[in-house]
Amino acid sequence: MNFLDYKNLVKQFNEWNHAYHVLDAPLIPDSQYDAAFRELQNIEEKNPEWILSESPTQRVGDIASSSFEKITHNVKMLSLSNAFSLDETVEFFIKAAKELSIPLAELPIFSEPKLDGLAITLRYEKGILRYAATRGDGQIGENVTHTVKTIQAIPLKLNTENSPETLEVRGEVFMTKAIFEQINQLAETQETKTFANPRNAAAGTIRQLNPQIAADRALQFIPYGIGEYSNEKIFLQHSGILAYLTELGFKANSNNRAFSATKPAFEQDYQRMENVRESLQMEIDGIVYKIDDLDLQKKLGFIARSPKWAVARKFPAQVVITTLFDVDFQVGRTGVLTPVARLEPVFVGGVTVSNATLHNMDEIARLNLCIGDKVEIHRAGDVIPKVANVIEQGEIRQKIVMPDKCPICHSAVKRIENQAAFRCTGGLACGAQTAEQIKYYASRHCMNIRQLGAKLIDTLCEQRILKSVVDIYRLKIEDITNLDGQGEKNATKILAAIEVSKNTTFSTFLTALGIPEIGESGAKNLAKHFKTLTALRAASVDTLRDVPDVGAVIANNLREFFDNEIQNQLINDLLSMGIHWDDGEPLKNGILMGQTWVLTGTLNTPRNEIKVKLENLGAKVASSVSAKTTYVLAGEAAGSKLTQAEKLGVQILNENQFLELLKTYHAN
Repeated sequence: MNFLDYKNLVKQFNEWNHAYHVLDAPLIPDSQYDAAFRELQNIEEKNPEWILSESPTQRVGDIASSSFEKITHNVKMLSLSNAFSLDETVEFFIKAAKELSIPLAELPIFSEPKLDGLAITLRYEKGILRYAATRGDGQIGENVTHTVKTIQAIPLKLNTENSPETLEVRGEVFMTKAIFEQINQLAETQETKTFANPRNAAAGTIRQLNPQIAADRALQFIPYGIGEYSNEKIFLQHSGILAYLTELGFKANSNNRAFSATKPAFEQDYQRMENVRESLQMEIDGIVYKIDDLDLQKKLGFIARSPKWAVARKFPAQVVITTLFDVDFQVGRTGVLTPVARLEPVFVGGVTVSNATLHNMDEIARLNLCIGDKVEIHRAGDVIPKVANVIEQGEIRQKIVMPDKCPICHSAVKRIENQAAFRCTGGLACGAQTAEQIKYYASRHCMNIRQLGAKLIDTLCEQRILKSVVDIYRLKIEDITNLDGQGEKNATKILAAIEVSKNTTFSTFLTALGIPEIGESGAKNLAKHFKTLTALRAASVDTLRDVPDVGAVIANNLREFFDNEIQNQLINDLLSMGIHWDDGEPLKNGILMGQTWVLTGTLNTPRNEIKVKLENLGAKVASSVSAKTTYVLAGEAAGSKLTQAEKLGVQILNENQFLELLKTYHAN
């Protein structure tokens, strides 16, 4: 046999696998397949230099390391808004239709069952699967290629001779009900831990270090869209994208439907799915409704982390009854005290629940809730369980009272004017607030000090080494190495990440300050409007209200924050520690005009932030390396792009070199 014969045999295997696992239409008997597979293994054993990445023998690879490589999504993996009734669903699309200035009935709707599994993105380069990653926080996920490659419904090579340069396929990995039952029955026999539901089983399987375990559990995959895409093929409808993915070798969902946006049509479709729900091979927890027209999707855009053209109508929440035996009060980052119900443990929605949110004292009064009552608990999907109703008053009822002293620092607790919330007045003197503020400041969407984790922050706060966010920049290596379980290598990484965080953006810094009601979107609006921190700190309430989406409450919060001497001193102290960013427009806009950059590997600075910096300077940021590439910025665990750059002789920079280069551009 020559290499061409071997290549044709691999192609034949992929056709057999597609027919069996995707089309549910086997082309040959299992015995014949097994014999051919053994022959393929023998051929590859004798000719290891022939082995193709798309060969079925490559589906189960090496055991993964104990830490998963981080993957930055060039196109964010967004979440969906939820609707819990017909009226909420219709109202969502009425708003969309009004924004588009068209009648509701002219909206083309595409309906897909909401699979209860794990969202995954598959990145194909020139038709070959390069990696698979989890959603993570939408911006950064984890590399799980080693287990995802075992899923037979995922092609290792796209079924086309005209592969896109880059294609990211997004979809849901799930476990069938039948396999779930088999796994739990086996676990019971072996007296090992069982899974709560198929979704947890799928997620746990994907994160297994040993891919053979994933292979044995026969996970499934169905796509629901695409991410980054470099081809010239133009799509007009979302349904066209799904049809294209089916052509490429992915499984189609036979329960997808298209219809016009009328209230009866939504109700009919919901009833259709509710009627077949129990007979499906997989669990679903609702229906996703999308506007099918991609041009209309583009016009509507997004809000926060969800699209304005798609909504998930969830099936009714699961409901159970249990007893409320106590209420604790948790102190959050802003000092607000939140009552938390302590419950007699009860199984609901696939998990055991012993705590539930009570929101605030007004909600407790509305429910007429007392300790000792029997209560109704609602849980829908991933939504935090909540106490919905009092079913039966307890024989001995204890009134729930907001404490007048903070349970952490014992400062006075006061009700916020015109709000339902109560807040600890301890501010930065409150240990709970300090720890939570530092965690928030260091978090990924703020200053992104990844190595400074929540547990370490708690320990440093308990030891009084961290008393405010400013103390992050005063940390010494011995402050960390003196703690149990902290070595010099890890401490060095933490201090390096802290140093990197000093080079930030105005909007990121504003987000990290934790100003009440100011998140990422609000911070970007403020930074864009005022350009400098000096201008923002001096702005009046009326001037602040000129900023998009800043109303009276937010304007007053901002003015109160910047009028506070402690907060102002904290800002000044942070700036004195070396926190900096470029005010206004880049000094040399266009200095990188004509250059092409490629980013690869795990970087300490958020990838989108780097991309914006480069584009502001005139550079083009590409997804693949070619002879025309000017620079490759390579972080940790850089893969094929780094290899290609080395082959082509493209100049390669690490992150520190890149940051130094940026400084020279802004200095000249």
